[in-house]
Amino acid sequence: MLRYGNLSIDPPLVLAPMAGITDRQFRLVLRRVGGVGLVTMEFISSEALTRGNKRTLQMMHYVEEERPISIQIYGSDPSRMAEAARVVEGIGADICDINMGCPANKILKGCAGCSLMSDLDLAQAIIREVRGAIKIPLTVKFRAGIRDTSLNYLELGRICQGEGVDAVALHPRTAKQMYRGTADWSRIARLREALTIPVIGNGDVTEAEDVRRMMRETGCDGVMIGRASMRNPWIYRQAQALLRGEPVYQPTLEDRHDVIVSHFRLMLEQEADPKFRLHKLRTFTGWYTRGLVGGKHLRLKISGLDTPNAFLDAVEEFFEQARAAA
Repeated sequence: MLRYGNLSIDPPLVLAPMAGITDRQFRLVLRRVGGVGLVTMEFISSEALTRGNKRTLQMMHYVEEERPISIQIYGSDPSRMAEAARVVEGIGADICDINMGCPANKILKGCAGCSLMSDLDLAQAIIREVRGAIKIPLTVKFRAGIRDTSLNYLELGRICQGEGVDAVALHPRTAKQMYRGTADWSRIARLREALTIPVIGNGDVTEAEDVRRMMRETGCDGVMIGRASMRNPWIYRQAQALLRGEPVYQPTLEDRHDVIVSHFRLMLEQEADPKFRLHKLRTFTGWYTRGLVGGKHLRLKISGLDTPNAFLDAVEEFFEQARAAA
Protein backbone atom coordinates (compact mmCIF):
# COMPACT_ATOMS: atom_id res chain seq x y z
CA MET A 1 0.00 0.00 0.00
CA LEU A 2 1.40 3.38 -1.03
CA ARG A 3 1.14 5.93 1.76
CA TYR A 4 2.00 9.62 1.92
CA GLY A 5 2.10 10.12 5.66
CA ASN A 6 -1.30 8.94 6.89
CA LEU A 7 -2.86 9.20 3.43
CA SER A 8 -3.33 6.03 1.39
CA ILE A 9 -2.92 6.14 -2.40
CA ASP A 10 -4.72 3.13 -3.85
CA PRO A 11 -3.94 2.05 -6.48
CA PRO A 12 -0.36 3.43 -6.45
CA LEU A 13 -0.89 5.27 -9.73
CA VAL A 14 -0.43 9.03 -9.93
CA LEU A 15 -1.40 11.55 -12.60
CA ALA A 16 1.67 13.67 -13.36
CA PRO A 17 1.20 17.44 -13.23
CA MET A 18 1.24 18.86 -16.77
CA ALA A 19 0.94 22.55 -17.57
CA GLY A 20 -2.18 23.28 -19.58
CA ILE A 21 -3.34 19.66 -19.35
CA THR A 22 -4.16 18.49 -15.83
CA ASP A 23 -6.97 20.98 -15.32
CA ARG A 24 -10.15 20.20 -13.42
CA GLN A 25 -11.96 18.86 -16.49
CA PHE A 26 -9.25 16.36 -17.35
CA ARG A 27 -8.87 15.32 -13.73
CA LEU A 28 -12.60 14.60 -13.55
CA VAL A 29 -12.49 12.62 -16.80
CA LEU A 30 -9.75 10.39 -15.36
CA ARG A 31 -11.55 9.96 -12.05
CA ARG A 32 -14.70 8.85 -13.85
CA VAL A 33 -12.82 6.44 -16.12
CA GLY A 34 -11.25 4.97 -12.98
CA GLY A 35 -7.98 3.48 -11.81
CA VAL A 36 -6.05 6.61 -10.87
CA GLY A 37 -5.02 6.72 -7.21
CA LEU A 38 -3.99 10.38 -7.04
CA VAL A 39 -4.59 13.33 -9.35
CA THR A 40 -2.29 16.34 -9.45
CA MET A 41 -3.04 19.86 -10.64
CA GLU A 42 -0.99 21.59 -13.29
CA PHE A 43 1.82 23.35 -11.44
CA ILE A 44 1.09 26.66 -9.74
CA SER A 45 3.43 29.67 -9.51
CA SER A 46 4.06 30.62 -5.89
CA GLU A 47 4.58 34.22 -7.00
CA ALA A 48 1.23 34.39 -8.81
CA LEU A 49 -0.60 32.54 -6.05
CA THR A 50 0.67 34.68 -3.18
CA ARG A 51 -0.02 37.87 -5.12
CA GLY A 52 -3.64 36.83 -5.62
CA ASN A 53 -3.53 36.37 -9.39
CA LYS A 54 -7.14 35.75 -10.47
CA ARG A 55 -6.37 33.17 -13.16
CA THR A 56 -4.10 31.23 -10.78
CA LEU A 57 -6.79 31.13 -8.11
CA GLN A 58 -9.29 29.87 -10.69
CA MET A 59 -6.88 27.09 -11.70
CA MET A 60 -6.88 25.84 -8.11
CA HIS A 61 -10.59 25.05 -8.06
CA TYR A 62 -11.41 21.38 -7.50
CA VAL A 63 -14.36 19.27 -6.37
CA GLU A 64 -14.68 16.48 -3.81
CA GLU A 65 -14.94 13.86 -6.54
CA GLU A 66 -11.28 14.46 -7.38
CA ARG A 67 -9.88 13.42 -3.98
CA PRO A 68 -7.22 12.61 -3.11
CA ILE A 69 -5.71 15.58 -4.92
CA SER A 70 -2.24 17.09 -4.90
CA ILE A 71 -1.37 20.67 -5.80
CA GLN A 72 2.13 21.31 -7.12
CA ILE A 73 3.79 24.67 -6.53
CA TYR A 74 6.99 26.11 -7.93
CA GLY A 75 9.24 29.05 -7.16
CA SER A 76 12.66 30.06 -5.88
CA ASP A 77 11.89 32.08 -2.74
CA PRO A 78 11.59 29.92 0.41
CA SER A 79 9.26 32.26 2.31
CA ARG A 80 6.96 32.77 -0.67
CA MET A 81 6.89 29.02 -1.31
CA ALA A 82 5.93 28.48 2.32
CA GLU A 83 3.17 31.05 1.99
CA ALA A 84 1.92 29.33 -1.16
CA ALA A 85 1.95 25.97 0.63
CA ARG A 86 -0.20 27.42 3.39
CA VAL A 87 -2.73 28.50 0.74
CA VAL A 88 -2.68 24.95 -0.68
CA GLU A 89 -3.38 23.52 2.75
CA GLY A 90 -5.94 26.22 3.47
CA ILE A 91 -8.13 25.31 0.48
CA GLY A 92 -8.23 21.71 1.67
CA ALA A 93 -5.84 19.95 -0.72
CA ASP A 94 -4.71 16.52 0.43
CA ILE A 95 -1.06 16.93 -0.60
CA CYS A 96 1.34 19.76 -1.42
CA ASP A 97 4.00 18.96 -4.01
CA ILE A 98 7.14 20.97 -4.80
CA ASN A 99 8.28 21.14 -8.41
CA MET A 100 12.04 20.67 -8.68
CA GLY A 101 11.87 18.80 -11.97
CA CYS A 102 10.38 21.05 -14.65
CA PRO A 103 12.93 21.49 -17.49
CA ALA A 104 11.06 24.26 -19.34
CA ASN A 105 13.29 27.24 -20.08
CA LYS A 106 10.90 29.83 -18.66
CA ILE A 107 10.87 27.95 -15.33
CA LEU A 108 14.63 27.41 -15.33
CA LYS A 109 15.28 31.10 -16.02
CA GLY A 110 13.28 31.93 -12.91
CA CYS A 111 15.66 29.74 -10.87
CA ALA A 112 12.77 27.37 -10.14
CA GLY A 113 11.88 23.84 -11.23
CA CYS A 114 14.88 21.73 -12.13
CA SER A 115 17.29 24.68 -11.82
CA LEU A 116 17.05 24.20 -8.04
CA MET A 117 19.07 21.02 -8.54
CA SER A 118 22.06 23.27 -9.29
CA ASP A 119 21.67 24.92 -5.87
CA LEU A 120 20.88 22.24 -3.30
CA ASP A 121 21.30 24.70 -0.42
CA LEU A 122 18.41 26.75 -1.80
CA ALA A 123 16.45 23.59 -2.56
CA GLN A 124 16.90 22.47 1.04
CA ALA A 125 15.87 25.88 2.36
CA ILE A 126 12.66 25.76 0.31
CA ILE A 127 11.84 22.23 1.46
CA ARG A 128 12.50 23.12 5.10
CA GLU A 129 10.36 26.27 4.97
CA VAL A 130 7.47 24.52 3.25
CA ARG A 131 7.63 21.50 5.56
CA GLY A 132 7.50 23.79 8.59
CA ALA A 133 4.53 25.71 7.20
CA ILE A 134 2.06 22.86 6.65
CA LYS A 135 0.82 19.68 8.28
CA ILE A 136 -0.54 17.88 5.18
CA PRO A 137 1.74 15.43 3.34
CA LEU A 138 4.57 17.05 1.38
CA THR A 139 6.13 15.52 -1.73
CA VAL A 140 8.88 16.66 -4.09
CA LYS A 141 9.27 15.84 -7.79
CA PHE A 142 12.70 16.12 -9.39
CA ARG A 143 14.91 14.88 -12.21
CA ALA A 144 18.26 13.11 -12.25
CA GLY A 145 20.10 16.43 -12.44
CA ILE A 146 20.73 19.34 -14.76
CA ARG A 147 23.02 17.35 -17.07
CA ASP A 148 24.77 13.99 -17.16
CA THR A 149 27.93 15.47 -15.63
CA SER A 150 26.06 16.68 -12.54
CA LEU A 151 23.71 13.92 -11.45
CA ASN A 152 22.69 14.73 -7.87
CA TYR A 153 19.26 13.12 -7.51
CA LEU A 154 20.46 10.83 -4.72
CA GLU A 155 21.70 13.81 -2.72
CA LEU A 156 18.46 15.71 -3.25
CA GLY A 157 16.48 12.60 -2.30
CA ARG A 158 18.39 12.34 0.99
CA ILE A 159 17.77 16.04 1.65
CA CYS A 160 14.03 15.50 1.11
CA GLN A 161 13.99 12.57 3.48
CA GLY A 162 16.00 14.43 6.11
CA GLU A 163 13.65 17.42 6.00
CA GLY A 164 10.52 15.35 6.55
CA VAL A 165 9.19 14.99 3.01
CA ASP A 166 6.64 12.16 2.83
CA ALA A 167 7.49 10.87 -0.66
CA VAL A 168 9.50 11.80 -3.75
CA ALA A 169 8.93 11.31 -7.47
CA LEU A 170 11.82 10.92 -9.92
CA HIS A 171 11.85 11.45 -13.67
CA PRO A 172 15.26 9.94 -14.42
CA ARG A 173 16.14 12.13 -17.40
CA THR A 174 18.22 15.28 -16.93
CA ALA A 175 16.93 18.80 -17.53
CA LYS A 176 19.17 19.03 -20.60
CA GLN A 177 17.53 15.93 -22.06
CA MET A 178 14.04 17.43 -21.73
CA TYR A 179 11.99 14.47 -23.09
CA ARG A 180 14.58 13.21 -25.55
CA GLY A 181 16.36 9.89 -25.38
CA THR A 182 15.47 7.19 -22.91
CA ALA A 183 14.50 7.50 -19.24
CA ASP A 184 17.11 5.54 -17.26
CA TRP A 185 14.98 3.53 -14.87
CA SER A 186 18.07 2.22 -13.07
CA ARG A 187 18.29 5.64 -11.43
CA ILE A 188 14.83 5.09 -9.94
CA ALA A 189 16.07 1.78 -8.55
CA ARG A 190 19.14 3.44 -7.00
CA LEU A 191 17.00 6.13 -5.39
CA ARG A 192 14.63 3.49 -4.03
CA GLU A 193 17.61 1.68 -2.46
CA ALA A 194 18.95 4.91 -0.93
CA LEU A 195 15.73 6.08 0.78
CA THR A 196 13.21 4.77 3.27
CA ILE A 197 10.38 7.10 2.19
CA PRO A 198 8.25 6.12 -0.83
CA VAL A 199 9.75 6.67 -4.29
CA ILE A 200 7.45 7.22 -7.28
CA GLY A 201 8.83 6.40 -10.73
CA ASN A 202 8.08 8.51 -13.80
CA GLY A 203 9.21 8.53 -17.42
CA ASP A 204 8.65 6.41 -20.54
CA VAL A 205 5.43 4.87 -19.25
CA THR A 206 3.50 4.62 -22.50
CA GLU A 207 1.21 1.66 -21.81
CA ALA A 208 -0.19 -0.23 -18.85
CA GLU A 209 2.42 -3.00 -19.02
CA ASP A 210 5.15 -0.38 -18.50
CA VAL A 211 3.72 0.29 -15.04
CA ARG A 212 4.12 -3.30 -13.95
CA ARG A 213 7.56 -3.51 -15.54
CA MET A 214 8.79 -0.31 -13.87
CA MET A 215 7.64 -1.50 -10.45
CA ARG A 216 9.24 -4.90 -11.01
CA GLU A 217 12.55 -3.54 -12.34
CA THR A 218 13.02 -0.62 -9.94
CA GLY A 219 11.17 -1.60 -6.78
CA CYS A 220 9.45 1.80 -6.81
CA ASP A 221 6.40 2.25 -4.60
CA GLY A 222 4.20 3.80 -7.25
CA VAL A 223 4.17 5.06 -10.82
CA MET A 224 3.42 8.54 -12.15
CA ILE A 225 1.95 8.73 -15.64
CA GLY A 226 1.89 11.84 -17.81
CA ARG A 227 1.39 12.14 -21.55
CA ALA A 228 0.25 8.53 -22.00
CA SER A 229 -2.93 9.35 -20.06
CA MET A 230 -3.84 11.95 -22.69
CA ARG A 231 -3.70 9.38 -25.47
CA ASN A 232 -5.29 6.68 -23.35
CA PRO A 233 -7.36 7.81 -20.33
CA TRP A 234 -7.93 4.12 -19.53
CA ILE A 235 -4.24 3.45 -18.81
CA TYR A 236 -4.73 3.72 -15.03
CA ARG A 237 -7.65 1.32 -15.07
CA GLN A 238 -5.65 -1.08 -17.24
CA ALA A 239 -2.55 -0.84 -15.04
CA GLN A 240 -4.63 -1.38 -11.92
CA ALA A 241 -6.00 -4.59 -13.45
CA LEU A 242 -2.49 -5.82 -14.29
CA LEU A 243 -1.27 -5.14 -10.77
CA ARG A 244 -4.22 -7.13 -9.41
CA GLY A 245 -3.80 -9.96 -11.89
CA GLU A 246 -7.15 -9.21 -13.49
CA PRO A 247 -8.13 -8.99 -17.18
CA VAL A 248 -7.19 -5.70 -18.81
CA TYR A 249 -10.11 -3.58 -20.02
CA GLN A 250 -10.03 -2.53 -23.66
CA PRO A 251 -12.09 0.60 -24.38
CA THR A 252 -14.74 0.36 -27.05
CA LEU A 253 -15.57 2.91 -29.73
CA GLU A 254 -18.49 4.04 -27.57
CA ASP A 255 -16.15 4.49 -24.58
CA ARG A 256 -13.98 6.80 -26.66
CA HIS A 257 -17.01 8.74 -27.84
CA ASP A 258 -18.31 9.14 -24.30
CA VAL A 259 -14.97 10.35 -22.94
CA ILE A 260 -14.51 12.95 -25.66
CA VAL A 261 -18.07 14.26 -25.44
CA SER A 262 -18.12 14.32 -21.62
CA HIS A 263 -14.80 16.17 -21.56
CA PHE A 264 -16.12 18.69 -24.06
CA ARG A 265 -19.28 19.24 -22.05
CA LEU A 266 -17.30 19.76 -18.84
CA MET A 267 -15.18 22.30 -20.68
CA LEU A 268 -18.24 24.19 -21.90
CA GLU A 269 -19.80 24.18 -18.42
CA GLN A 270 -16.71 25.22 -16.47
CA GLU A 271 -14.59 27.40 -18.77
CA ALA A 272 -15.93 30.85 -19.63
CA ASP A 273 -13.23 32.19 -21.97
CA PRO A 274 -14.32 31.29 -25.57
CA LYS A 275 -10.80 31.40 -27.05
CA PHE A 276 -9.38 29.30 -24.24
CA ARG A 277 -12.18 26.76 -24.62
CA LEU A 278 -11.42 26.34 -28.32
CA HIS A 279 -7.71 25.96 -27.62
CA LYS A 280 -8.39 23.22 -25.08
CA LEU A 281 -10.89 21.45 -27.34
CA ARG A 282 -8.35 21.33 -30.16
CA THR A 283 -5.60 20.12 -27.82
CA PHE A 284 -7.56 17.24 -26.33
CA THR A 285 -9.22 16.18 -29.57
CA GLY A 286 -5.74 15.88 -31.04
CA TRP A 287 -4.68 13.53 -28.25
CA TYR A 288 -7.88 11.52 -27.92
CA THR A 289 -8.08 10.67 -31.63
CA ARG A 290 -4.52 9.44 -32.03
CA GLY A 291 -4.56 5.89 -33.35
CA LEU A 292 -8.20 6.03 -34.44
CA VAL A 293 -9.00 5.36 -38.09
CA GLY A 294 -9.82 8.73 -39.64
CA GLY A 295 -8.54 10.59 -36.59
CA LYS A 296 -6.14 12.70 -38.65
CA HIS A 297 -9.01 13.86 -40.86
CA LEU A 298 -10.99 14.95 -37.77
CA ARG A 299 -8.00 16.83 -36.38
CA LEU A 300 -7.58 18.69 -39.65
CA LYS A 301 -11.27 19.49 -39.79
CA ILE A 302 -11.49 20.97 -36.30
CA SER A 303 -8.46 23.16 -36.90
CA GLY A 304 -10.73 25.36 -39.02
CA LEU A 305 -13.76 25.40 -36.71
CA ASP A 306 -14.50 28.38 -34.53
CA THR A 307 -17.34 27.39 -32.16
CA PRO A 308 -17.70 24.65 -29.53
CA ASN A 309 -20.95 23.45 -31.08
CA ALA A 310 -19.21 22.99 -34.41
CA PHE A 311 -16.60 20.90 -32.58
CA LEU A 312 -19.26 18.68 -31.04
CA ASP A 313 -21.03 18.28 -34.37
CA ALA A 314 -17.76 17.25 -36.05
CA VAL A 315 -17.03 14.72 -33.30
CA GLU A 316 -20.52 13.21 -33.52
CA GLU A 317 -20.23 12.95 -37.31
CA PHE A 318 -16.83 11.27 -36.95
CA PHE A 319 -18.20 8.61 -34.60
CA GLU A 320 -21.31 8.02 -36.70
CA GLN A 321 -19.04 7.24 -39.65
CA ALA A 322 -16.84 5.05 -37.45
CA ARG A 323 -19.88 3.05 -36.26
CA ALA A 324 -21.07 2.58 -39.83
CA ALA A 325 -17.65 1.31 -40.89
CA ALA A 326 -17.29 -1.07 -37.92
